[in-house]
Amino acid sequence: METNRTTRTVVLGLGNMLMADDGVGLAALARLRDEWCLPHHVDLVDGGTWGMNLLHVVEGADRLLIFDAISQGGAPGSLIRLEGNDIPRFLLQKVSPHQIDLREVLALAELRGMLPRQLVALGIEPARVEMSTELSPAVEARLDDLVRMGVETLEQWGISCRPWSRPSMAAAGNLELMPA
Repeated sequence: METNRTTRTVVLGLGNMLMADDGVGLAALARLRDEWCLPHHVDLVDGGTWGMNLLHVVEGADRLLIFDAISQGGAPGSLIRLEGNDIPRFLLQKVSPHQIDLREVLALAELRGMLPRQLVALGIEPARVEMSTELSPAVEARLDDLVRMGVETLEQWGISCRPWSRPSMAAAGNLELMPA
């Protein structure tokens, strides 16, 4: 259970749904929203490819969980977890198609003394980043695992996460659906 209700937690999905696997961060964010009941003080933010416009989101968070396609040169579909200071440093090595924007946002937030105290990036090694609205089979097959990693991270932060009792209705947008 969350011990400090004033702590602001943000889950940020990044990517471009029109560029195949680059959209995995947004797909993970949508699946988390549709299949998991989270406390009202956890903000789910579709960051798309907003770049520096995300500065206020990053600076307003005490804890920031990022979902994105992360390229480390591994096998497509590999799960990747980066934490804290490893994220800005690793971004110097081309982590995702958003690396320049996110690197600049994190660097500016750090310079201003407003970098979230807890920072985790979770991603999947993309198989393809090209014009397409479909995730590759290798990435699609690991999407649930990525969301599960996100849930585990939130729970490690003391945030209660429960699956919706009827995920198909939650996905359909039924606002009256009660959590399990």
